[in-house]
Amino acid sequence: MQQELIDNNPILKLSFDFSLMIIDYCEKPDAMKKFSLSNQLFKSGTSIGANSMEAQNAESKADIIHKMKIAAKESEEVQYWLRLCNYAKQLPDCPELLTKLEEIHKVFGKIISTAKRKHPVSYLMSIFFF
Repeated sequence: MQQELIDNNPILKLSFDFSLMIIDYCEKPDAMKKFSLSNQLFKSGTSIGANSMEAQNAESKADIIHKMKIAAKESEEVQYWLRLCNYAKQLPDCPELLTKLEEIHKVFGKIISTAKRKHPVSYLMSIFFF
């Protein structure tokens, strides 16, 4: 049931796939003994999907917006860490992760802007989460 929810929800699908990409990428800095950076990237990169999933059980329109903003903030943090990886000579580049993250940013922007309009919670739940 949960996999079906992920497969049928654009932000959940994007963030789940991104989390899998982050897990794979973090093995590279780990192998180079860059554990601090790898751990930070792993935590923030996988929390985007976790926060998006948590929004599926939002209690109100304000709660949907709040949870999506938290996920969007996490994506900004991830972008910072990925840019460091791209510019640091001793770390592997990650352009595909940055590209996927841009796609995620666009979806969060759309979700948050739509949710801020005067739509009832039931409408938001139907377009974002089912």
